[in-house]
Amino acid sequence: MKSTDLNLSSDTPAGSSVPDGVDSLNAHTIILLGNPNTGKSTLFNGLCGLKQRTGNYPGVTVERRDGTFESDKQRFHLVDLPGTYSLAPDSPDEMLSVNVLLGRPPATKKPDLILCVIDASNLERNLFLVSQVLDLNQPTVVALNMTDIAARNGNQVIAEKLSEVLGVPVVPIQAKRREGIADLKHKIATAVDRPPLQIHDPFREEVAERIARLEADCPTDCGPVRFVMARLLFDVNGFMNKQLGDLLDERTRQSIVEEQAQMRADGSFAVAESNSRYQWIRGHLPTVTKQVNPAGLTISDRVDSVLTHPFLGLIIAAVTMMFLFQLVFWAAEPASTMIDALTGWASLLVDQLFVGLTGAADGALHSLIIDGLIAGVGGVLIFLPQIVLLFLLLAILEDSGYLARAAFLTDRYLSRLGLSGITLIPLLSSFACAIPGIMATRVIRDPRERLITILIAPLMSCSARLPVYTLLIAAFVPATTWFGLGLQGMTMFAMYLVGIVTAIGVAWVLKKTILKTGTSSFMLELPTYKLPSFENVFLKVWEGASSFVKDAGTVIVAATIIVWAAAYFPRDMSTVPPSLLETQRAFLAELEAPETSDAGRARISTELARVDGEVQGHLLRSSYLGQAGEFIEPMVKPLGWDWRIGSAAIASFPAREVIVSTMGVLFGLGGDVDEQSASLNDSIKSATWEGTDRPLFTLPVALSIMVFFALCAQCVSTLAVIKRETNSWFWPVFTFVYMTVLAYIAALLTYQIGRLFL
Repeated sequence: MKSTDLNLSSDTPAGSSVPDGVDSLNAHTIILLGNPNTGKSTLFNGLCGLKQRTGNYPGVTVERRDGTFESDKQRFHLVDLPGTYSLAPDSPDEMLSVNVLLGRPPATKKPDLILCVIDASNLERNLFLVSQVLDLNQPTVVALNMTDIAARNGNQVIAEKLSEVLGVPVVPIQAKRREGIADLKHKIATAVDRPPLQIHDPFREEVAERIARLEADCPTDCGPVRFVMARLLFDVNGFMNKQLGDLLDERTRQSIVEEQAQMRADGSFAVAESNSRYQWIRGHLPTVTKQVNPAGLTISDRVDSVLTHPFLGLIIAAVTMMFLFQLVFWAAEPASTMIDALTGWASLLVDQLFVGLTGAADGALHSLIIDGLIAGVGGVLIFLPQIVLLFLLLAILEDSGYLARAAFLTDRYLSRLGLSGITLIPLLSSFACAIPGIMATRVIRDPRERLITILIAPLMSCSARLPVYTLLIAAFVPATTWFGLGLQGMTMFAMYLVGIVTAIGVAWVLKKTILKTGTSSFMLELPTYKLPSFENVFLKVWEGASSFVKDAGTVIVAATIIVWAAAYFPRDMSTVPPSLLETQRAFLAELEAPETSDAGRARISTELARVDGEVQGHLLRSSYLGQAGEFIEPMVKPLGWDWRIGSAAIASFPAREVIVSTMGVLFGLGGDVDEQSASLNDSIKSATWEGTDRPLFTLPVALSIMVFFALCAQCVSTLAVIKRETNSWFWPVFTFVYMTVLAYIAALLTYQIGRLFL
């Protein structure tokens, strides 16, 4: 695929355009539109309840939710497209939304009705989109939401008057409280076959004349003529012309170019549409609204004077984001520990089952179940607490209105890196774990910016890298202090800094090359503060967690089993020294002897564990994984590594922290070691290059390994989620390649330069 063919998915993979259980022949299709933060998702939930699913049109990137409901003995199929401020497409994804309204591919037909949700407390801004929708001259119903907030601000919208002005039904609702939903369903059922009562004409006379001239030249098969001609006339970016150009004859195309040229000459081209529509809206606002108890500063205004303050607001945002990060990191720990304990309990249960059935807890099937299936499933579930907690907090912040403020405050700084403020949350979350961080990029609307954030999120040093850092820093970095700063702590900080600096550079390069775009900017409307909707929050958490388990989980389990097989087979016992096997058998016999004392059993168990570790080390060396380590030794030797470190790096592909237990096996200690194990610490300190007395591990080698793991893509779970979120194998492969190359080069420079100075 081309590098710029973005295919970002936010939920389930692409499927049919009608959800399961919907009779597409008998159900009327309704498109749900609205600005962001108008309560569109809450209304969708109120109309459809649990009869919904999330997905994409086949082969495209726009997230959509499908649901069904019934009213007046009719069945309706509701399609909720992403929130938008305008039908003037500035990107391929926005163009696709317009195509859906026109009934062009990937949609299978024109909608039977358009349901527009508008915020009564911000009527002028919301009516701009409604004005564009009315150009389609299709059956339309307007849901007037948040009327309570408008009244609290001292304004009342007269729905009947607004309906007369627009020529379509306007239904006051409070989606969060489910007020007006029944009336809205009834209005939808009665309006589904009825176009607006009047032709919508918001344009000034000279602009209207230009559109009329183009209408006369337009072929009848290009869709709703007035809408298409208005969009083509004002299409600065060319998306409409690219999509509909094949439907226009040469004379029509030339007429559009001439009209645009005249408007540019008049100096009105850039603002002609917005000026006309807003002038029309402002002309009608006095007739459709009235002030009741005129208010001064609203509660939102007072809160915003603090939370959006250039200095104080930024401090509050930083504290809030750090609190979010720490909460995800620490609060999920007990649940993750419980899942880890349950995984251990399941392994113990399998051990007991095998002993009962076969008399021994060993063999390929036993290892497959414990080290493959149970470890793989555990590797999926252990991420769930972080994902659930992160999506819960993000949903609360977004639904309450604060997330938009944090994005607004940080935008001025992140824009210098080619990103916008909304990328802050995913990048911060990635310090705990890249998986929920990548999934949190769903709050980013711009597809290229979202993709760049996905591609750099794994460079943030996640908690899985900590065991590697802890083990090697404790063993090889002196515990000295410079100017009150500990060298070990500074080294740990440097590892985090390596990822941050590299991410900045990668983001800049991507913006200038394969994901080249103009100056990053984003339009953001600060919503009114409100209590989060429990239903919205629950559904966002449920969708995020379930999609991870179903989609990314299968890849993670499969990769874990593949790595297990590579480390287990061919299980050549002839590679184990006979004397070592004899010692193992002797210890087993002594352990089972009835006359052996309890103290003797404890001593023998310790010795037996040491011997078992040595046996596993020999078997691992002869395994396919060990052979791969020996194969790549010439490539990793310039990094200061031997085949054992190379094998551990390969084995850590399912999860970075696996390198510690793998090194325990490779150095004859077994897999039951961690970064705090004194035996592993002593073993790697005393390890030498095979056949020599030259130390294997030195400070430059330790730094080389840490830098490699700070930048590499040694986490199949992360790659699986990238595949899940982009709906493409190209981007996870691209991520693995670029991160591995960066990690190798950085580790090479670290070791070679370190040899000269350390």
